[in-house]
Formats: sequence, C-alpha cells, structure tokens
Amino acid sequence: MPNKPFPESQTHYTEESRNSFTGPAEFFTGDVQVDVMFPNNDTAHYSGAFVTFSPGARTAWHEHPAGQHMVVTQGTALTATRDGTVIKFKEGEAVWCPPDLDHWHGATPDAPMKHFVVTGDKDGENVSWKEKVSEEEYQQAVAKTQ
Repeated sequence: MPNKPFPESQTHYTEESRNSFTGPAEFFTGDVQVDVMFPNNDTAHYSGAFVTFSPGARTAWHEHPAGQHMVVTQGTALTATRDGTVIKFKEGEAVWCPPDLDHWHGATPDAPMKHFVVTGDKDGENVSWKEKVSEEEYQQAVAKTQ
C-alpha cells in the first residue's frame, strides 16, 4: 500500500477543545464573540469559526492572504470594501472575499448577527489587520443598504 501523506483517522473537535474568546478591541468595534470550531492543519489550509456580533459591532479593516467565505447563520450582515461596495446578506446567504481584498464585516445597527467563516491560510497567516472602521464609514455603509 502506498504511503499516505494524510492522517489515518478523523479528528473530532469537542466543545471543550474549542478556542473561544472575546474579539479584541484592537480589531473589533462593539461586542464580538469568536468560537473557533476547527484550526488549520498540515493538510487543510483553512480554519472555521462562528463569530457573533452585537448590534452595530464590526471588524476593523483587514484582508486575508488566502481569502474567506462568510455564511450568515443568524441576522443580517454587512460587508464593505475600500471602493465603497457594500453587500448586505442575510441568514442562509454567503459571500466570498478573495485574497488580499481590504474589507470589513459586521452586524446591522439594530440587530445581532452571527456568521460562520472559513478562512484560508497562506504561509501560516490568515489575516492582516488594519485600522478600525470609523463611525462615519459604518454609517455610510448602512445608508447604502437602506
């Protein structure tokens, strides 16, 4: 039998093994909870996490060197890019953010939002954080979706 470069068994990530934390104020505005469901590994160069945003909460500007899929599981999300494009997407809808595209995402002002993200990993990195989204930038994005 040929030598396989893959693990010989499945990996079970239990609730007890989950990496859960409050989104750091350096990278988030408002209350944000991150629950990493599975990390990247030697054969899967992506991780998955639920991220829960309180009303009006959002990420800072950032980019992912290998891109990110976002699937809303509760509420309605906003995501915006530097060119002013804003996407409003609701429970059951998904957005793909390609590699190296500056963007932010978060909840609408009036309701919480939870999404599941699958984030690619390149050379051991999955995100490059930038400055926080100003209240003016956030309100402009909200206005574009009304």
